[in-house]
Amino acid sequence: MQVEDIRPSGWACTYLVSNGNNAVLIDPVWDYIDHYHSLLEQRELNLVACMATHTHADHITACFSLSSLHNIPYVMWKDTASLGISQYVGESTELTYAGIEFSFHHAPGHTQDSMIIEIDGHVFTGDFLFNGEAGVGRDDLPSGRLEQHWSSLEILNRFSDDVLICSGHEPPNTKLRSLGWNRKNNPILRLKSIEEFVEWQNQSVNKLGSVSKIKVALPANIFAEIPDDIPWL
Repeated sequence: MQVEDIRPSGWACTYLVSNGNNAVLIDPVWDYIDHYHSLLEQRELNLVACMATHTHADHITACFSLSSLHNIPYVMWKDTASLGISQYVGESTELTYAGIEFSFHHAPGHTQDSMIIEIDGHVFTGDFLFNGEAGVGRDDLPSGRLEQHWSSLEILNRFSDDVLICSGHEPPNTKLRSLGWNRKNNPILRLKSIEEFVEWQNQSVNKLGSVSKIKVALPANIFAEIPDDIPWL
């Protein structure tokens, strides 16, 4: 089994999970769908599923397009508002794609449908948890809830120190870090109270500012429709 961040540019991570000649894409971005197809063709990989950790507000997912083009499952959490899903999952769901067992953990806070995707040795955390000083994703976007995010951090107790954190956003060429490393180096995992978490989130939002793509990306991801005009392309 191989796990690789295959984004060609930007800070939004897309993970290729492959085993033999079959592959799964996690959090693919619509802007780079041609890149994914080229890579799959070069490596002679057959795409068998695509998954989204949550409903993205900062880019258009490629999941519903890939699902339609390849006639493959589009996997999301069972209570998502997004359309176009062909495989809904819950806490008790176990799926096997490319000979790899996937399990799922509801981790609301950044969004109501945020989930952690678990495979052997890796957890795909989306914007629920980043590596190191980046902390976690913001909770001021649609369906985000500060208190839920803080409470959901307890879910990380399900995982051992040695699992690698494959998050939704990292600087290019970031080295994947373990959960044990993050327990020591991620500021969120060192906080002691909800009040500290709220203060950190408020400071983070002030630094980040507005999400420029939300008015286009969020409706596209909810209604599974590519708009006629995508301003950033």
